[in-house]
Amino acid sequence: MLEKIKETAGFLRNKVHTAPEIAVILGTGLGHLADHITDKLEIPYTEIPHFPVSTVEGHSGKLIFGKLGGKDIMAMQGRFHYYEGYSMQEVTFPVRVMHELGIKTLFVSNASGATNPDYKVGDLMIITDHINYFPEHPLRGKNLYGDRFPNMGEPYDKKLIAMALEIAKEHHIEVRQGVYLGTQGPTYETLHEYRMFRMFGADAVGMSTVPEVIVARHCDMKVFGISVVTDLGVENHIMEVNHLAVQEAADNSEPNMTLIFKELIEKL
Repeated sequence: MLEKIKETAGFLRNKVHTAPEIAVILGTGLGHLADHITDKLEIPYTEIPHFPVSTVEGHSGKLIFGKLGGKDIMAMQGRFHYYEGYSMQEVTFPVRVMHELGIKTLFVSNASGATNPDYKVGDLMIITDHINYFPEHPLRGKNLYGDRFPNMGEPYDKKLIAMALEIAKEHHIEVRQGVYLGTQGPTYETLHEYRMFRMFGADAVGMSTVPEVIVARHCDMKVFGISVVTDLGVENHIMEVNHLAVQEAADNSEPNMTLIFKELIEKL
């Protein structure tokens, strides 16, 4: 695995003439943030050695290098999911490559279903913590680097959260703060599954992000995350949900998320 990580990183270094320390992973329906990146170099995943390929509609499947908020960044326009049949090592492979390339801060985004009865469709939830409900752990197996038993007491950086809250306040953007639960999918939850996850302490549930964040923290990256509420899993408000509706709801909320990401990157 380590040899593949280094080979992929070497390939990208030969293509890219910047050394970004910030990376962004764009989730379902949230790829339009890439339109705000300037001086872009786009590399399709199919051209990158050892990279998986995203098979989900709404995930373009490109690695982008350029500038956002005046900083050099790299962005994944489309991520990989466990439910696609990939192993956790494959799902998180790009994050390990980011570490090899010198990334210090990771921004993550996703679409989610709310379990919190106070939430509504279109809400932006700044992720303060997460619950790992995946059946396989991304650090299972040989420890490539870092602590064998990494501390996950602060998976999402408190200073970045505080800065994001100030940005949202300045622009009169209503944001939530809450706990994201990651599950394997690909089915949306039943009413009783939503109830169970709410009892666990989750405010929203989705099918990604948690493995990437675990690996990022294992690599000592700072992490900031936003989840866009695209459907409701609250009793008496259960929505008839499908992937197209999720994409559309995420698309509507994307401008505010982009503004927060962009200004937060400017302040780093």
